[in-house]
Amino acid sequence: MAVVMILGSLNLDLVTRVERHPAPGETVLGDGLVRVPGGKGANQAVAAAEAGANVAMVGRVGDDAAGSAYIARLKGLGVDVRGIRVTPATPTGHALIAVSAEGENTIVVIPGANGEVGPADLGPLDALGPGDVLLTQLELPLPVVAEGVRIARARGARVLLNVAPYAVLPAEVLALADPVIANEHEAKQLAADGADPSSLLVTLGGDGARWGELTAATPKVEVVDTTGAGDAFCGALAAALAAGQSNESALQAAVAAGAEAVTRPGAQQGTL
Repeated sequence: MAVVMILGSLNLDLVTRVERHPAPGETVLGDGLVRVPGGKGANQAVAAAEAGANVAMVGRVGDDAAGSAYIARLKGLGVDVRGIRVTPATPTGHALIAVSAEGENTIVVIPGANGEVGPADLGPLDALGPGDVLLTQLELPLPVVAEGVRIARARGARVLLNVAPYAVLPAEVLALADPVIANEHEAKQLAADGADPSSLLVTLGGDGARWGELTAATPKVEVVDTTGAGDAFCGALAAALAAGQSNESALQAAVAAGAEAVTRPGAQQGTL
């Protein structure tokens, strides 16, 4: 069975709900505080596993209770966690999230152990081969992401590169991905930087997604929380492609997963 390998971040998300997001310099009251598993990498790993993929995770957590709990959680969900390293004297990554009454969110990410991922962590990628998929994002040091992309392609695996949060990558790295996945804002930033990926998939929120000439519409749902919708999309897309589905079929599956994700709070279900 093909493998979906996730090279990415693992965070403890601290989430509160607000009536509206504060303006600069303004204070608003939050309603409750929950500790939930997050990080783009782990979110996408869970989404891919939920979609039926054989998933392995590569990344780092801190030598703390949150890190231990996260590894146990992923293992319990069927994710291969042998590629997750524990980093001494460094906390697990965190994200501070405020969700408005309309379901929109603002997020501040503190990398923690994610910032310590380096070339020595990329050994598991040597096991990739044709038919496998590497899915990665930009919450890790960019040189490590770039090297991971190169290793995966050199071994014949397909690379899905989610350029979030947005940062500039070498053109030759973008060219190795099929596809580069960006939301509307990230796609505009790619264009402004003169980047022109040969395979670009743009997510359009409630308007679906576009991948070259392929389009998919989003089903109508009641939005509760948009946190993690893009990660659900990416994980489902990777799972579908690893299963041998066509680009069109995989795009439809990814849009459906993203739409389902906004109907529930948090990027992943459950607490940490």
